[in-house]
Amino acid sequence: MATIDVVNLENKKAGSLDLSSSVFEREVKPHLYHAEVRRQLSERRSGTHSTKNRALVSGGGAKPYRQKGTGRARQGTIRAAQFQGGGVVFGPVPRGYSHKLPKKVRRAALLSALSQRVQESTMTVVDELQVDGYQTKRVIEILSSLGLGEGSTLIVIAEANPTIEASARNLPGVSVVRSEGVNVYDLLRHKNLLITKDAVESLQARLASAPSRDGDDDGDDDGSNGGDAE
Repeated sequence: MATIDVVNLENKKAGSLDLSSSVFEREVKPHLYHAEVRRQLSERRSGTHSTKNRALVSGGGAKPYRQKGTGRARQGTIRAAQFQGGGVVFGPVPRGYSHKLPKKVRRAALLSALSQRVQESTMTVVDELQVDGYQTKRVIEILSSLGLGEGSTLIVIAEANPTIEASARNLPGVSVVRSEGVNVYDLLRHKNLLITKDAVESLQARLASAPSRDGDDDGDDDGSNGGDAE
């Protein structure tokens, strides 16, 4: 079982935390990232693109000219695809892009991403994260104090915190998610991971207790907090 230092907002050691080996010491499997990220991004696609075929465009009820004797190719309607304003052939239609991925694969990808954070020493654990009022400037000061001023940062909190979520909303490269919304895509696209002690304990309680043989997980959150639960 690995141990990680817990710091306060002044970047001074405030204790240590034991990390569950079943969550933060798993084998890193990069080949699972592509499948899970592709599934997440596919879920976000609206799929509302649409075009009109020759049956849907208006006009074209009459034959444009007689069948023979004009020297031109025969035509039945001016709404055919070769005419201006005609219908589109094999154009996009509304559809859903979401697809399923085995829960065991999703869970393994998430555990792999968390373990990679620990191995790369890019995870910072703070004892608590509070902001008095809605102060974006205060969030910037906290990140700078913790040495996270450079590069993108993913902030993980245990439960809803309107002041933190709103204060960091306008910062480029900074995202805030709750522990149940931690997902592979956000973990990979941010350089740094800032997580509260309570959020670590929440993750360990949820993921360490999930069965590993049958592939069941504890939740299937799909975007309410910035991403998928697993």
